[in-house]
Amino acid sequence: MRDQSRHDLSVRLRGRAGAPLGELFSFMSGLYFRGKLAYARAFAAPPDPGLPGVLVITLHRGLLPWDQPTRLATLRAFARVPVDPGEPRYTAPLRRAARALARRADIPCEFVLLGSVATGKYVELLEDALDGRLRFPKEFVGRGDMSRGGLMLRCVREGRELTYVRAADVARRGPRPPKLLNPAALETQSFRSPP
Repeated sequence: MRDQSRHDLSVRLRGRAGAPLGELFSFMSGLYFRGKLAYARAFAAPPDPGLPGVLVITLHRGLLPWDQPTRLATLRAFARVPVDPGEPRYTAPLRRAARALARRADIPCEFVLLGSVATGKYVELLEDALDGRLRFPKEFVGRGDMSRGGLMLRCVREGRELTYVRAADVARRGPRPPKLLNPAALETQSFRSPP
């Protein structure tokens, strides 16, 4: 975010066109968000071509497409809003965006949350707004962020989707599953979405 930075992403972030939101979040979050983005891009199947397939939960602008051009001022504004269920600057835009998405997707479909259900940061806000259609990968239960990121990257590489369950019904916490084999190697893999 420094003016002096010559990193490609930094230069684009400060430029007129900005940088894709998903690329920025991947850079800041590392393996976890990279896994989410690769997985979502590989397996998203919106029921209508007019619906976005991959959306990112933002801190004060609700749900935005992963490729939304984002500039430095927006990123700085994100930093001023905590991800807190008691913070209306976070909750109001997220609820509004989720309700609008549910209205647009009036044909039968499900929405898969690739974030944590262990806290109240997402599920309670989204479940009601999405009319009970929120799903969650059951394989995430008991896994930490990095393990979930590695699991999603592995699924992309193998072309294997996770098993989705109703987010309202899933156990919020559970025993830790076995560790992934060689998760460090997953971070160095590059993935592209299918044509």
